[in-house]
Amino acid sequence: MSWWAYCVLAAMLATAAWTDVRYGKIYNWTTYPGVLIGLIGHTVAGGLTGRGPLALGLSGSAIGLAAGFGPLLLAWLAGGIGGGDAKVMGAVGALTGWRFTLSAMLYGFAVAALMALAVMLFRRITWRTLKRVGRFFVMVFLPGGPTDPATKESPKIPFGLALCIGAGLALAEAIWRGPVARKLVMGW
Repeated sequence: MSWWAYCVLAAMLATAAWTDVRYGKIYNWTTYPGVLIGLIGHTVAGGLTGRGPLALGLSGSAIGLAAGFGPLLLAWLAGGIGGGDAKVMGAVGALTGWRFTLSAMLYGFAVAALMALAVMLFRRITWRTLKRVGRFFVMVFLPGGPTDPATKESPKIPFGLALCIGAGLALAEAIWRGPVARKLVMGW
């Protein structure tokens, strides 16, 4: 992948993480430029289908956008996350392609799970929360369907921050496994 995309990604992730923690939102002025820069930049660098092994092209960028935005759009429509969370992963996909995006998403979900566990342990509500979630999964299989397991007292975590940390971890992994790291490890 191109270094310009890594730089734009890092700036966008830092901004999105900060606004999610500070204001509880990831703003469109953070995510939309990431999407546009990804789509346009990869089109300029790689054409419609991508020239060379590292160029995504427009098609690779668009597939990445769909891979990042699509699953989280469904979660947003179900009421589980905010729209900015879905848009930030769409921007990650437009900048990096689908493989990186899926890796970033998995890292982000793992970070979110650790954050949720830390909050439950800190507030001493682990057992109560696990019982509510267990009832939810039992209700899935009963007629009438489940109800939302969250209550007004349920703590919230900044999921966008978790996604940004996950994408940052994927970025660090990509840089570490990239050609520069191989030269550093194996010698110039």
